[in-house]
Amino acid sequence: MKINDAMKKLVMQIDLSEDEVREVMEEIMRGEATSSQKGGFLIGLKVKGETSEELLGAVKALRKETVKVDVEEKENLIDCCGTGGDGANTFNISTAVAIIAASGGVKVAKHGNRAVSSKSGSFDVLKELGIKVDYTKEESKRVIEDKGMAFLLAPSYNKGMKNVAKERLELGTRTLFNMVGPLLNPAPLTGQLMGVYDGNLIETVGDVLLNLGLERAMVVHGDDGLDEITTTTTTTVCEVKNGKLYKYILNPSDYGIELCKPEALVGGTPNDNAKIIVDILKGKGGPKRDIVVLNTGAALYVAKVVDSLKDGIKLARDLIYSGKAYDKYLELRSA
Repeated sequence: MKINDAMKKLVMQIDLSEDEVREVMEEIMRGEATSSQKGGFLIGLKVKGETSEELLGAVKALRKETVKVDVEEKENLIDCCGTGGDGANTFNISTAVAIIAASGGVKVAKHGNRAVSSKSGSFDVLKELGIKVDYTKEESKRVIEDKGMAFLLAPSYNKGMKNVAKERLELGTRTLFNMVGPLLNPAPLTGQLMGVYDGNLIETVGDVLLNLGLERAMVVHGDDGLDEITTTTTTTVCEVKNGKLYKYILNPSDYGIELCKPEALVGGTPNDNAKIIVDILKGKGGPKRDIVVLNTGAALYVAKVVDSLKDGIKLARDLIYSGKAYDKYLELRSA
């Protein structure tokens, strides 16, 4: 299907098939679509509402253009990231989660970017933490296998995304690509913890992860708008497990975690956030530590290191208070 034919269907609010979206995306990546066509296609999808089939078609097309990091030891290999764009200005929660999870035997391919919608992206805070952010794909493979975590800078691997960078910037609104980015991890993940900025997306994204063959995953949206498992209120979850999707509400209080005010989770500059993360790794931090413990518990769970979120939370606390998490941080600094 050509992009103009796709737009005619979208104007009539008709869903596209996986193959139709894949064909349009391939046309875009070949450089055959104009800027106006690309913008119209993205807005047409957004106004109609993207389906999981459409999202899957885009992901499959873009994955063909992704530089692969061929980690051989795939067991316990996960990513923990969000779509961003929640506007909450929290500190880099998933970055802290990745370090602690790595100290618990999880292999983390931390796929991320520079700051876009916040003051501090995972790239920015890792640089402040002294952890290398510009490994080659061969180095990334080695560090993930030997040390447990490496950062994969999205633009260095997701080559297909550059074909719509200009249009995304000019449109100035969320599009299909905000959801696609976290689904393009270059490593062969078996698990994923993914936050989304809109609660209406959790089942859509969950269905995509299921179809991509992940063994276990959690797509989460805090009911305060956070693209993490929040600790200010409940979180809506879509879990991929045993080839099925399960949707439920997660209440931190059920796991012994006290609810906090949103302002207790706010971060700042990359330097500010690096200090917050180091404090958490040393066992300090109050509400900031609590939200990291909760999300690390989920990361350990999707990695199949533990059998339940409750056990994951207990292990996350143990990793922090035993000093293993901070030791892993020092190890990653020297990797």
